[in-house]
Amino acid sequence: MTAILSGFLDVVSIFFLLYLLLYATYLFLSVTVGAWRLYKRDKMRSIKNELKHEFYFPISVLVPAYNEEVTILDNVESMLNLDYQLYEIIVVDDGSTDDTTKILVEHFDMIQVQRPIKRMVSCQPVEAVYETRVNGIQLTVIKKKNGGKGDALNMGINAAQFPYFVCIDADSMLQRDSLERIIQPVMEDDSVVAVGGLIRVAQCVEMEEGKVESYHLPWNPLTCMQVMEYDRSFLASRILLDNFNGNLIISGAFGLFKKDIVVAAGGYAGNTLGEDMELVLKLHAFCRQSQIPYSIRYEPNAVCWSQAPSSMKDFRSQRRRWHLGLFQCMMKYRSMFMKPHYGLVGSLSYLYYLLYELFTPQIEIFGLFATILAAFAGMLNIPFMLRFYALYALYGAILTITAFFQRIYTQNLKIGFNDVVKACVACVIENFFFRFYVDLIRGTAFLGYRKYKNQWGKIKRSNLNKDKK
Repeated sequence: MTAILSGFLDVVSIFFLLYLLLYATYLFLSVTVGAWRLYKRDKMRSIKNELKHEFYFPISVLVPAYNEEVTILDNVESMLNLDYQLYEIIVVDDGSTDDTTKILVEHFDMIQVQRPIKRMVSCQPVEAVYETRVNGIQLTVIKKKNGGKGDALNMGINAAQFPYFVCIDADSMLQRDSLERIIQPVMEDDSVVAVGGLIRVAQCVEMEEGKVESYHLPWNPLTCMQVMEYDRSFLASRILLDNFNGNLIISGAFGLFKKDIVVAAGGYAGNTLGEDMELVLKLHAFCRQSQIPYSIRYEPNAVCWSQAPSSMKDFRSQRRRWHLGLFQCMMKYRSMFMKPHYGLVGSLSYLYYLLYELFTPQIEIFGLFATILAAFAGMLNIPFMLRFYALYALYGAILTITAFFQRIYTQNLKIGFNDVVKACVACVIENFFFRFYVDLIRGTAFLGYRKYKNQWGKIKRSNLNKDKK
C-alpha cells in the first residue's frame, strides 16, 4: 500500500512540476513580450493617428444597460467628449426596472420617435426609441423587452448606422483618445474584423471630460488586488496571443467589431453567460470555415476604465459568472481543439484556456489534496515545499508589479509613494493568497449550475466621479 501511495505521489509531483514550470515560462514570456511590444509600439508607431488627416471610419458605440441608473449618465457623458469626428451613441435599455432611460431622456431633453429598425440579427422587440443630437453627435436610447446582454447588443447592431461598432459596458468610461486608438489596427490592416481594448479599474481614476485628472490606487484591498490582476492579464497573455491571431476573448467592456461580418456570423448568442468570448470564438470559426482572410487584434493603448466589484459578494458573483461563461464557450466550440484547420488558435490558444483558465481550480484543489495526503503519510518535505511555494509566489509577484509599472509608464500616469507601497503589498497578497480565493470561487462555480447557468447576478454600482470629488 505504501509503495502504491508513493508511486501515486511521485506521478502527481512530476505533473505539478511540469504544470507550474510551463505556466511560469508562459507568464515570463507573456509579460516580457508584452512589455517590450508596448514600449516599442509607443516609441516607434509613426502614425500617431492618421485620423488627424480628416479621414475617419464611422463607428457606432453600443451601450447595453440593465438597471444602470447610477452609472449611465457618467458613461454617456464620457463618450460625448471623445476626440473623434464620426460616431453615434446607442444606449439599449434591456427592460430595466429602474430609471435608466428616464435619466437620459430628461438630462438630454430627448424626444420619442417612430424609427423602424431592421432585424439583421435576432433580438427582443422594441418598446420605445428616443433620439437627440448633442454637440453634433447622434444619441439614441432604445428601450426594449428584457432579453439579456447579448440580446441587447443585437438590438444595437440592428439599429447601428455605421460599418463598425464598439460595445462598452454601462459602468465604464472611455478616455478621449479611446476610439482613435482602437480603430488603428483596422487602419493598418483591412482584414481586421475585431479589436479588443485595454480594461483598467475605474476606482483608480478621476476623469474630467474624458481626460485622466489623477490616478491613485484604492484603499479597498479587494479592488486594489483586482488592479494588479487586470494589469497583468491585459499586458501579458493578450499581447502574446496577438502575435499569432490567437486571442479568444475580447472583453465585453470595450471591443470593436466589423458589423457585416458579425451579422453574417449570426450576432451575439443570447443563451450564454460569456457572450463576449462566444462572439470571438464564433468569428474565428466563421471566418475559417468561410475561408475569409481575417485578423482579431488587441490594442493595448485603447483604454477603457471599468468599475470592478468592491464587495466580496459582488466579486464572487462576477467571477462565478465569468467561469461559467468560459465553460459554456469552451464546450460549445470544443470542435476547434487540436484541429489543423484552426491552426494555433485550436492548439495553443484553446489549450491555454482549457488548462490554465478552465481547469486550473480543479488542478490546484487536487494538488492541495495530494499535499495534505503526502503530509499525513510522512512523505512530504515541508521546509522544501514552503520554500518552493514562496519562491513561485514571489516570482509571480515580481511579474505582476512589472506589468503594473509598465502600464503606469506607457500611459504617463503619476503616482505617489503611498501608491507604490500599496501596489507592492497588493501584488504580494494577490499572488500568495488572493489567487487561491479566486480558485475556490471558480472551483465551486458549478454548484447549482442547472439553476443559475443563465443568471447574471447583481453587482452594486457607484457614481465614481461623484464619489471622488
